[in-house]
Amino acid sequence: MTETFVPERRSPFYSSIVGLGATMGRVGGDFISAKYYSGIADEHLNTRKNVGVQDLSTMGKMDIKGPDAEALVNHVIVNDAAAMRPGQVRYSTICREDGGIMDDLTVFRLGPEHFMLVTGSVNRQKMLPWLLHHAERRKAYVTDITAAIAFPTIQGPRSRELLKVLVQDADLDGLKRWSFTSGRIGETKLLISRTGVTGELGFELFVPADEATAVWDMLMRAGRDFGLKPYGVLAMFTLGLEKAYPAHGIDMDETRTPFHVGLNSWIKFDKGDFVGREALLKVRDTGVDERWTGLTVEGGTPAVTHARVLAGGEDAGIVTYSDHGYSLGKVLATAHLRLPFTQIGTELSIDIDGTPTRAMVSAMPFFDPDGVRLRA
Repeated sequence: MTETFVPERRSPFYSSIVGLGATMGRVGGDFISAKYYSGIADEHLNTRKNVGVQDLSTMGKMDIKGPDAEALVNHVIVNDAAAMRPGQVRYSTICREDGGIMDDLTVFRLGPEHFMLVTGSVNRQKMLPWLLHHAERRKAYVTDITAAIAFPTIQGPRSRELLKVLVQDADLDGLKRWSFTSGRIGETKLLISRTGVTGELGFELFVPADEATAVWDMLMRAGRDFGLKPYGVLAMFTLGLEKAYPAHGIDMDETRTPFHVGLNSWIKFDKGDFVGREALLKVRDTGVDERWTGLTVEGGTPAVTHARVLAGGEDAGIVTYSDHGYSLGKVLATAHLRLPFTQIGTELSIDIDGTPTRAMVSAMPFFDPDGVRLRA
């Protein structure tokens, strides 16, 4: 029997990260990346208090150019690309014809006939053929530029302070959330986007891969004065959990629509036709029988993924993700629950290590519900 060889992809920051003592592991799209450095709790809390940096180079970057670039992007996303101006970013899902979520991503409008889609690490491998298929008979050209672009994200209340020391030719004070600008660090030209998945003030940088190591080194040196620490994918998940940001492949997949995970406000039905529109209109009109819901869990042990949630012995749904909410000192969980059990304050039970454990339906997001920190 022949063994299947799975390639190991390394980001432009691989050597720098290993040099910092990161515990590495395979993440989406065959990449090896940092799972954690000093420890999940330490990295999480430092990002909330000071500033953290994560290597997100594993995420897919799809460049779309041409006279029909806008028409192509608008056809595949549920949000409205035509309403975007150059310099703006939009969050969206991409759905199948039946409304199932293929990926959630960010859309960057670089120019009148130029877009970039930042996809999930795993989903990069299916988004390229999907985009190429829908580009047929259109004057739009799709290129996977993932390997050419390093993608560090700098997140936390001191992120702007830190970047203002490093970045030239950019107005970081005037840069609003969901927008991006160009600038440079040293001689390296880069894009700077005010986006991120931590719930903090934060910026994502798009750096030419062949100049990435020098940028990382400058960032780490300047960051010493601001409490900068790198964080890995595990702290990214706990930070995102506190903010109830659904993750594809965990909280949503192709069997569920944006309505099932509270992402329906991003669907722009009035823009005209797009892939999945008819199916999503039916879901809008008939409603859903389950909802993605937040839980606080008693004790100190998170539930396992797909653990059953019970209400008085009756099956109420399944856990999608559970972990420590380090900022809150509580164990948190998200779950797909049937509608009768989604009211805030409803008491439920989850089997954790063979012990029925009390859980309560809680409002989401769990942390900074008004988004004050994002607008800092």
